[in-house]
Amino acid sequence: MAFSSCFCHPQFSLKNDYTGMTIRSHHIVGKDQKLFSSLRSNNIKLFGQRGARVGVDLHRDWSFLGGLTSSQIASSVFTLGTAAVLPFYTLMVVAPKAEVTRKSMESSIPYIVLGLLYAYLLYLSWTPDTMRLMFASQYWLPELPGIAKMFSSEMTLASAWIHLLAVDLFAARQVFNDGLENEVETRHSVSLCLLFCPIGIVTHFITKALTRGAGTTRHDM
Repeated sequence: MAFSSCFCHPQFSLKNDYTGMTIRSHHIVGKDQKLFSSLRSNNIKLFGQRGARVGVDLHRDWSFLGGLTSSQIASSVFTLGTAAVLPFYTLMVVAPKAEVTRKSMESSIPYIVLGLLYAYLLYLSWTPDTMRLMFASQYWLPELPGIAKMFSSEMTLASAWIHLLAVDLFAARQVFNDGLENEVETRHSVSLCLLFCPIGIVTHFITKALTRGAGTTRHDM
């Protein structure tokens, strides 16, 4: 009986050890499965967030106009707006007294076209942060760092260019009409209005003053 008891006891010990190892292995496998499931879930979530972010960026970059990117739209409107105003400046400089020039300057079509282009670019470039960047100070006044950050976008920069083209052409037309009315040379002033509008306006006033002064001197003589 003692031999039998001693003989059976190792079997029981081996069986217990095997059962314990099995339980521990199942426990370890269970932990590994939980860890793998957690990592897999996090990776899927991270991939989903990246996919959503990419989707937002693609939606922002692609327009409904034939799949053009925002950069392509800004570049196209920039070129179109610049080319649209050049014929009017050419007429005012090359043929200031021609009938076609006068009729062209009386037309409102170029300002309507430029206004529509500007409104379209403003719509595409407008973001929830636009107003905050424009009026960044506590007194609701524009600040240079905010404006610089806002104009880092090509779309915003193109809209500002169209804005300048419309204002400069309007100022050039005023200079041109005033020159015709007062018989003052305006070709140099109109040319300056294309790129340096404030200087062109100042030049026109100086030219007008000198012309009047020369006319008064001739009249006195």
